[in-house]
Amino acid sequence: MKMPGGFDLQEMMKQAQQMQEDMQREMQRIRVDATAGGGVVSVAMNGAKELVDLKIDPDAVKSGDVEMLQDLIIAAVNEASRKADEAMKGKLGSKLGGMGLPDGLI
Repeated sequence: MKMPGGFDLQEMMKQAQQMQEDMQREMQRIRVDATAGGGVVSVAMNGAKELVDLKIDPDAVKSGDVEMLQDLIIAAVNEASRKADEAMKGKLGSKLGGMGLPDGLI
């Protein structure tokens, strides 16, 4: 469907679909790592914010301090989530920035 000025809505929708598919693949490829407690807990997350790895120092379990361990896991997961957001924002910004969209929309 051609709009005034030669703007093709169907072509734009096709490009948007392709961009969405590309971003979904990119989200699976991105991997961020985070630690808490000086490395007692380590996590890895992909760009879709799926936790893909969790490592706990065996000494942390021996201490019996379950609450501390829970807090460290939460801290590491939250840090990985923040890093995943930053990584995806950087990827999304670089792709959409070329389209001339204002920074506030990216």
